[in-house]
Amino acid sequence: MLVVGGDGFSGWQALNDTVMGGRSSGRCLVSSRGLRLEAEVVEAGGGFVSCRSPLFSPPLDLSGHSAFELELHGDGRHYKLAVACADGVAGLTELIPGGLRWVANFATAADGPCRVRLPFDRLRPSIRAKPITGLPLGLPLRFDPSRITRLQILHSKFGDDGAPNPGFRAGPLTLEVMAIHAVA
Repeated sequence: MLVVGGDGFSGWQALNDTVMGGRSSGRCLVSSRGLRLEAEVVEAGGGFVSCRSPLFSPPLDLSGHSAFELELHGDGRHYKLAVACADGVAGLTELIPGGLRWVANFATAADGPCRVRLPFDRLRPSIRAKPITGLPLGLPLRFDPSRITRLQILHSKFGDDGAPNPGFRAGPLTLEVMAIHAVA
């Protein structure tokens, strides 16, 4: 199932480390070909650039699927897909500054098209690049594919495990995302 592709990326916007005092700059360009992230990444003071979708209202229901598949034209860097979900735990995660995201790293081809499959069970809960294991009062965390509210593609100096991203490089970057699919 096509989640978004081509000019369907309209409305995606850049969110860069400047929100926390960093100096990276990035922009999201949309065409019939898809989404293009063009950026200059500065590691000091932040170290991330991203493009994120508008809020999905109503949330996307991908409960009949088990993975995302991204069609990309890469640059050899490692990126992250971040997924926000409407909270099914009494709204508690909505109170967390920066919000809870479900993230997974992926590598891109050095120069050319590639497809990346990210199974839902690989998504790790994270808040601002820091993995988390549970909520207060011992409430469990569970990714809910039936309540997806936002998608985001990031290049960050941190991986999905909170450790340094082995595929991070400061400097200019260009990533094209032709489509994001939900697959069984």
